[in-house]
Amino acid sequence: VAKMSAPTMEERKACWGARDEFWQCLDSHADDASKCEKLRRSFESRCPQQWVKYFDKRRDFLQYKKKLETEGYHPPEAAGKS
Repeated sequence: VAKMSAPTMEERKACWGARDEFWQCLDSHADDASKCEKLRRSFESRCPQQWVKYFDKRRDFLQYKKKLETEGYHPPEAAGKS
């Protein structure tokens, strides 16, 4: 059984740094992940898998929140109105 140990401070800093570089790459390439593959691999190799999942969801949420703040809320058209 593999023991899940908490990352050290150095490991956390390496993970966060890799995440920030990857996110900056996505920001500067309009979220085109194909232009940031090397940084994505670095991010995945430096962070625990659960953190990668969390940060991916977090980025999606932050992008959604930013869109709401700039464009406002537009409810989806109700499908199949009777």
